[in-house]
Amino acid sequence: MTAPIAIRRLNAADPDFARHLDHLLSWESVSDEAVNQRVLEIIQAVRERGDAAVVEFTQRFDGVEATSMADLILPRERLELALTRITVEQRKALETAAARVRSYHEKQKQDSWTYTEADGTVLGQQVTPLDRAGLYVPGGKASYPSSVLMNAIPAKVAGVAEVVMVVPTPRGEINEIVLAAACVAGVDRVFTIGGAQAVAALAYGTESVPQVDKVVGPGNIYVATAKRHVFGQVGIDMIAGPSEILVVCDGQTDPDWIAMDLFSQAEHDEDAQAILVSSDAAFLDRVAASIDKLLPTMEREAIIRTSLQNRGALIQVADQAQACQVANRIAPEHLELSVADPQAWLPQIRHAGAIFMGRYTAEALGDYCAGPNHVLPTSGTARFSSPLGVYDFQKRSSIIFCSADGASELGKTASVLARGESLTAHARSAEYRIKGE
Repeated sequence: MTAPIAIRRLNAADPDFARHLDHLLSWESVSDEAVNQRVLEIIQAVRERGDAAVVEFTQRFDGVEATSMADLILPRERLELALTRITVEQRKALETAAARVRSYHEKQKQDSWTYTEADGTVLGQQVTPLDRAGLYVPGGKASYPSSVLMNAIPAKVAGVAEVVMVVPTPRGEINEIVLAAACVAGVDRVFTIGGAQAVAALAYGTESVPQVDKVVGPGNIYVATAKRHVFGQVGIDMIAGPSEILVVCDGQTDPDWIAMDLFSQAEHDEDAQAILVSSDAAFLDRVAASIDKLLPTMEREAIIRTSLQNRGALIQVADQAQACQVANRIAPEHLELSVADPQAWLPQIRHAGAIFMGRYTAEALGDYCAGPNHVLPTSGTARFSSPLGVYDFQKRSSIIFCSADGASELGKTASVLARGESLTAHARSAEYRIKGE
């Protein structure tokens, strides 16, 4: 018989609750020195030797027999072929999800604006898309077509002219549904490369890989470390930590549903975090029983068990107000409000990547096809970060168009401030345009 899970139980009323919660939430995304040094060497090699270095690393790390970059490029026709190789059901699911993701993100588009002051001066903001975006997609046994949709579609909605995808194919293993997703999402070019070398190629460009303006998408510790190092040369979406779910429940949802919702994040990897908060102690017991009952039925039982034992928790709170306090302290990637009236809770929730409202809204729906983006801030960064969106692929330029009268009046103010900073050229530049000066 499978042993019960020793999942942590916490009570917000305990005097040392804050310390225990801090310990539970602690996670460091910092690479060890060996990984860091290896990534720096790879980036330098790609900068110096371009295609040759990328081919060499792809041979070495992915076991791919490639003699040149030409062997690592997939034309658009190959993506279209992938659409015919997946099942009809898979194609329909991809197209349905893509349509929903596109519809949601269309509403995020920002437009340019201006206004004219009384003296004729025009001020405003011009919104323009990035020229080119790079999308990193894990490859091999990992199959994340949903990530392709979530990263590529907002870029296309934003108006990005070219979306370049990199996806490793270890030992030549190509994932057809990932390529089909790229076709549906409108990806323009695909290179079968991965790791730090792919990130470096996107950031600096090679003879074959075009330099992009921003690199987005998930990857392993080498990819995350490379993204950290190339930031500044290019933009990045985020340095993502392990997946997280926080379920807040009033005790009235089927405990089996809640247990499976916790599993849905715990199965990602051993570092994933799944936490349940409730004011009903008896309900926490029922969920614990459901966890023990359902866990042996899961394909990823060992991963889920390790995740829940190491980083999971069942937390008892006094009431709704305290539940919201705990939720805001955790600032989770995914927050399920599995309660009777989630709308009444919403004003008290300040920090969460995505909020799933009510008993029927499983977090898994957001992962695939609800419409909002599933690329979300982790490790408490929802305190200051937002989900990936169209705005991540747009940039804003300020517009300042002074009339003669406007320049004269503004020049007087600018002159005083510039001379106060001892920047005489600034002051005189403004003063030249003051009428009568």
